[in-house]
This record gives sequence, structure tokens and C-alpha cells, in this order.
Amino acid sequence: MTVPQGLLTIGIILALTGLVWIGQGTGTFPYPAQSFMVRATQWAWYGLIVMLAGFVLIWLSRRR
Repeated sequence: MTVPQGLLTIGIILALTGLVWIGQGTGTFPYPAQSFMVRATQWAWYGLIVMLAGFVLIWLSRRR
């Protein structure tokens, strides 16, 4: 795996993880129902940061 492919893979994983965390933190994706992350706003913010980091890695992988 080359560096751009690795960055792209990690970026996609981070972006998707961030989306799930945003969904759980806002209560939009309450799975599992008894999770400590559901409707905990701090996890929505953490998810936003992780998602943005993933987008940066995706962008960097496309520049090379």
C-alpha cells in the first residue's frame, strides 16, 4: 500500500467514525440504545473533530 492509499484509507475510516460519533452524540443514531455516547453532546464535538481530521487526510491523499 502506498502512502496516498494509506492516507485515503485512514481518512475514510476517520470520517465515517466521526459521522457515527456525531450521530450518537446528537441522538440521531442511538445504537446501541444504552450507550454512554447517546445524546452526550461532547461526543458530537469529538466526532466533528475526528471527521474533519479524516477529510484532511483524504484531501492530502488526493494531492499527491
